[in-house]
Amino acid sequence: MIKQLTIIGVGLIGGSLARAAKKNNLVQRVVGVDRNIDQLKKAVELGVIDAYETDIANGVKDAEIVVVAVPLGAMESVFAAMKDHLPADAVISDVGSSKRSVVDAAKKAFGQLPPGFVPGHPIAGTEKSGVEASFAELYEQRCVIITPVETSAQWAVEKLQALWSGCGAEVSSMSAEHHDEVLAATSHLPHVLAFALVDTLGQMHESKEIFKYAAGGFRDFTRIASSDPDVWRDICLANGDALLLTLERYKQELDTLAQAIVAKDAKQVETILRRAKQIRDRHVIR
Repeated sequence: MIKQLTIIGVGLIGGSLARAAKKNNLVQRVVGVDRNIDQLKKAVELGVIDAYETDIANGVKDAEIVVVAVPLGAMESVFAAMKDHLPADAVISDVGSSKRSVVDAAKKAFGQLPPGFVPGHPIAGTEKSGVEASFAELYEQRCVIITPVETSAQWAVEKLQALWSGCGAEVSSMSAEHHDEVLAATSHLPHVLAFALVDTLGQMHESKEIFKYAAGGFRDFTRIASSDPDVWRDICLANGDALLLTLERYKQELDTLAQAIVAKDAKQVETILRRAKQIRDRHVIR
């Protein structure tokens, strides 16, 4: 059992981890750290955390595991604030959607990476935010990717794996570089497309009528455009190289489809649509 789990950033992701750890009896005490005192008080009222601190140094000084759940742009300052205040055997991880940027931020803040530093990323979430949106089942049967670095100690990797597994997640490991390439395609691109589509339609003269008559397919496709813009701004910039490569491939596919429609090439249009349906049916669980 973890004596103290400190979560920096008690929102949907951090709050759900706290709930899951407590529900599954993985931790004795959860300490939340956040700049928003009202959010912290609400988290205590809801039973998400047991205590809180607004000062990062005080929040991590007795921690066995620290999980940083803040926007990517804030990672370096958070790591810097905990430097020299961590127990020697503390595990330090995060939930960021871009891993190379997190590793770079940690190197800048710590200088030499601590042996307990093991980046991570739960592939889970909703379009909602805030501790009120958190729930203990968020990670059950969901993937969590950890991306150990060369200095990551085996004991730290195993302890982090045990935490996520205990919350019901399926834990896998890969390099930070490979993670960013995969997530650019499967998560970052879809979010960017949803944001861009809603923004495009919202600027059309007929926007009120467009949204009034939007059916279920539109709502399903654009749901993630209700996600936190601050979080996704940081993700777009942090994983820009991989995202731009994926965007370019997508633009090429759109051009091919558009050319087929202009040429009234029914066979080409059907080929693209049928191929996409077959791929999704084969790989995506309904």
